[in-house]
Amino acid sequence: MANRTVKEAQAVKGTNPQYLVEKIVRLRVYDSRYWKEECFALTAELLVDRAVELKYVGGVYGGNVKPTPFLCLILKMLQIQPEKAIVVEFIKNEDYKYVRALGAMYTRLTGGSLDCYKYLEPLYNDYRKLKYMDRSGKLVLLHMDEFIDQLLREERVCDIVLPRIQKREVMEETNEIEARMSVLEENLEENARVSEKESDDDDEPTTSQKKEKSRSASPKRRRKSQSPPKERRHRSRSRERERSRERRRSKSKSKEREKERHRSHKKTKKHRRDRD
Repeated sequence: MANRTVKEAQAVKGTNPQYLVEKIVRLRVYDSRYWKEECFALTAELLVDRAVELKYVGGVYGGNVKPTPFLCLILKMLQIQPEKAIVVEFIKNEDYKYVRALGAMYTRLTGGSLDCYKYLEPLYNDYRKLKYMDRSGKLVLLHMDEFIDQLLREERVCDIVLPRIQKREVMEETNEIEARMSVLEENLEENARVSEKESDDDDEPTTSQKKEKSRSASPKRRRKSQSPPKERRHRSRSRERERSRERRRSKSKSKEREKERHRSHKKTKKHRRDRD
């Protein structure tokens, strides 16, 4: 009797809500000490007190396949099926992170695709640390945003097979949900706007800079700056003369080399004729 689902409970995914947890895991939960002592005759009001006492998340652990309190409370929520407003308050709770994780897990199991994206995606901005107990019974560090990402992407979390939901891209194409805008993209856009404003401010000259430019732009100074000194002109002309002389020398040398080659070629021809 204590393990039966409430009569007023509605079917989830076309079946009994407790059947979302596999039978082997479900039987292990029924035989656990925490279920018999802490979850007996538990109502939706008393469930909050048990959720606040949670210290880690996880599924089953150890060689005897013991369930964690987190898994026991998930099964209890599936059994009593609390109201949606209570679950939403669990998700919005910022004081107790494990209460939020419990509400997110229950929403992923029982909610539709739209509800999952609506209530779980805002939790990507929660970077608090969580303790996760793995199969060997060791506590592993996990962050809230990683836990939410597992709920939305992976098929099994905390040893529970998650129901399938539609992909976000498909729902965006059918205009069922708006495109998600992450906080990082918003911060990048704000930084880009601020940098553009600063660059515009830097480009606009101040009054002091304008005065300095007007002083420096006097006609006498312009003429002095434009007219190169006489010494530089003299150097440039002397360099051009030297270059032209070198070019002439190189041309004369090349002509002499061609004449010598032509003479040597004639001599070789004469020697060959004399031999013949």
